[in-house]
Amino acid sequence: MTTLIRASWHVGRVANRRHETASAVRLELDVPTWPGNHAGSHLDIRLTAPDGYRAARSYSVASSGPTTRVILAVEELHGGEVSPYLVHQLAEGDELEVHGPLGQYFVWIPTGPDRSPVQLIAGGSGVVPLFAMAAARERETEHADFRLLYSVRTPQDVFFVNELAELTQTTVDIVHTRRSPPESSRPPGRLTYESLGDYVFPASATPRIFLCGPTPFVETIAGWLLELGHDPTRIRTERFGGSG
Repeated sequence: MTTLIRASWHVGRVANRRHETASAVRLELDVPTWPGNHAGSHLDIRLTAPDGYRAARSYSVASSGPTTRVILAVEELHGGEVSPYLVHQLAEGDELEVHGPLGQYFVWIPTGPDRSPVQLIAGGSGVVPLFAMAAARERETEHADFRLLYSVRTPQDVFFVNELAELTQTTVDIVHTRRSPPESSRPPGRLTYESLGDYVFPASATPRIFLCGPTPFVETIAGWLLELGHDPTRIRTERFGGSG
């Protein structure tokens, strides 16, 4: 059973910010009243304009555990109301209103009797909550096998590139859809039904699967997983659209 952490509004201060990719920023927030969060949780950020207009958007949390430092990785959505401000204008020392932690369904908690393999599948910036799970797995001395399958356009679009390379408890496969790194033996290309089966745990292993990314990606991959024989009750999905 998931341990409930009660959500509430908090005020966070930007302690550090840096570009994650050309179109995304990593934000480290100091939130003194943050109660901690499970890996895979998300939060809402609310911005208030001088005229009183408010806009709120949800973002996955890249950190987990009993900490008051909350890490986000936000990709700009052109035409959005919130993400362009966070990527281009928000500065260190600025304050934000955040509501969370949110999400009890799409979280990984290391405690419990289930030691079956865990398969993480990400499309683009959907890697953020899955990275939190893989990072949490690093802190556990014993647990299930972890795999992360990450579909991304080019090497320059990879989130958490250094941290992913340093993971020791998770097997990481990165599929580049438009351009592969020079040292790669894999030509660029989208995942297919056939290649998906090569990257993920077989259905016979009854893995728990966490799948996150743009809606078309999630729907396509989820359908292929079912065709491969995976138990639909073991597949948890999180998707995002175009309202950033």
